[in-house]
Parts: sequence; structure tokens; C-alpha cells
Amino acid sequence: MTPELVIFDCDGVLVDSELISCRVHAETLTRYGYPITPDQVAARFLGRSGREARREIEAEIGRRFADDIEANLLDALLRAFAETLQPIPFVTDALDTLGRPFCVASSGTLDRIGVALTHAGLHARFAPHLFSAQQVAHGKPAPDLFLFAAAQMGAAPECCVVIEDSVPGVLGAKAAGMTVLGFHGGSHCTDATAAALAAAGAGRCFDDMRQLSGIIEEI
Repeated sequence: MTPELVIFDCDGVLVDSELISCRVHAETLTRYGYPITPDQVAARFLGRSGREARREIEAEIGRRFADDIEANLLDALLRAFAETLQPIPFVTDALDTLGRPFCVASSGTLDRIGVALTHAGLHARFAPHLFSAQQVAHGKPAPDLFLFAAAQMGAAPECCVVIEDSVPGVLGAKAAGMTVLGFHGGSHCTDATAAALAAAGAGRCFDDMRQLSGIIEEI
């Protein structure tokens, strides 16, 4: 297999946003009557779309959240991003040396992806090749988003390499027939992250973006 396209997850892979996101989600859900901690948000919903997380919680509690929860969540999240969001270290170096097309396939909304990449100084590197779970029927761990991104970029799934930091993302990329690399260099990662990504099917795990080009050349 000759890699023709590199598909990046956004949160935790391009931008160091997962701790911010889990905190804001926990605060918002708690405010709307569903007490939950940031660690619990991470354990249950990391890598999955907000749409699917909300459906799961609503099914659990037997009621719908107020209609304004998504708007208030996004507003709080974007304020937090503006204050503290940073790119993953050395990600621009990785992009400079890839030597092949790349894009984003994220569980976040297009608005969230765009704002996150803008605050991290990466938007111009990826636009317009930004793909979101809101554009497909099923988010990660289903393969839909990865297959959609590959089709939009004109690449065969078997010639795509996906960079993921979450188990649902790894499972979705594997289901799409793609090669998956597990990244565990975000501030949310623990000693167990690499093992979990490998167990889910990541072919190789790494924690420094300066390693990425070399790993892809070895594939």
C-alpha cells in the first residue's frame, strides 16, 4: 500500500483540546441536570460526536434536554478555545514534511472544527478539506465519516492513513479498511492510552508529531 491521503482527527491530534472539551461538556451537562465529571465525559464520549452522546444520555434519563443546550455548549466551548487552545506540539512540522494530501475528519461540528483550527493557526493549512460527523448518518466508531472524507478527496480507502487519539476513531478507521496510527501525545493522554489504541487496532502508536512522516514512509 502506498499512502495517498492522510486523514487527521482534530481534537487531541491537531489541537490540544480534549481536556478543555471534557471540562466544558461536564459543566454544561451538569448545569442542565445531568451531573457528570470531566473524567467521566472522557471515558464515555471521547472521540464520539456530541449528537450521539446527547442521544445516549437522553435515552438513559428518559427525557430530552432543553433545545438550547447545543448552542450554549458551543458558545462555552468556543470561549474556552479562544482563551487557552494550543496546537499539538510540532504538528506544523509534520504537515510540512508529509509530501502528500491531507484532510480533517472529526466528530465535531464544522463550526467547531473551523474555530479550533483557526485559534491554533492551522485553518489555512486544511481548508476547505474539513469533514464532520454532522455530514454523515453515523459518527465514529462507524466508518461513515472516514469513507466520506476519502471519497471527497478522491482516495481509495485502502490507500488512506488515519491519525487518531481515541478508540472510537481507531475502530471507525479500521472498519473503513484504512491504516490507523494511534497518537497519544495530547495532554489528555495517560500511560494507558497507547495500549488502548493498539488494542483497538492501531498499527503503530506514537507521541511526537515529528515522528509522523518517518512512520508513514515506513508503511
